[in-house]
Amino acid sequence: MRWTAAGESIGGGCGKNLGMSQQPRNVSGLALEFPQSLAVYDDYAAAQKAVDFLSDNHFPVQNCMIVGTELKQVERITGRLTKGRVALAGALSGLWLGLFVGLIFAVFGEGNLVAIVLSAVVGGAVFGVIWALVGYAGTRGQRDFSSVSAVVATKYEVLVEHKHREAARELLAKLPGGLPDPFA
Repeated sequence: MRWTAAGESIGGGCGKNLGMSQQPRNVSGLALEFPQSLAVYDDYAAAQKAVDFLSDNHFPVQNCMIVGTELKQVERITGRLTKGRVALAGALSGLWLGLFVGLIFAVFGEGNLVAIVLSAVVGGAVFGVIWALVGYAGTRGQRDFSSVSAVVATKYEVLVEHKHREAARELLAKLPGGLPDPFA
């Protein structure tokens, strides 16, 4: 039986016939047979430093994994949205789409190639402005800002194969701060 970092089984055992909903998942090398927690760190750099220390001391690091836990979504506001900004963004987006369509028509069509491309670019820009303004009007002022967002981990846990856990703990005990106090 093989296990993921989350403790989910990904392998069958003893020749059991697994049903459709119980088929093992292939996580392409991201699984350990029986992972155990070695240490939890506040940032990725500290977890990476611990695994690097293990590697420098000839520990079989292929039996380790770093797992980001306690996920949260962070949204960074990048600016205020106005009708003008929305229209400009829509025009630029439509312009690119129009250029793409115009070039395809120019390659496979006949006639004045410049006129074909220019008319598609103008049509795309107009379509983009209309589409963007309709979408903006649909929000009814509930979201008058632009942003970017990401899901980030707040803790990083180093997991190690159960049969190597004690050796890893002994090595990390030699690294200052290598085994943080989980109750601190």
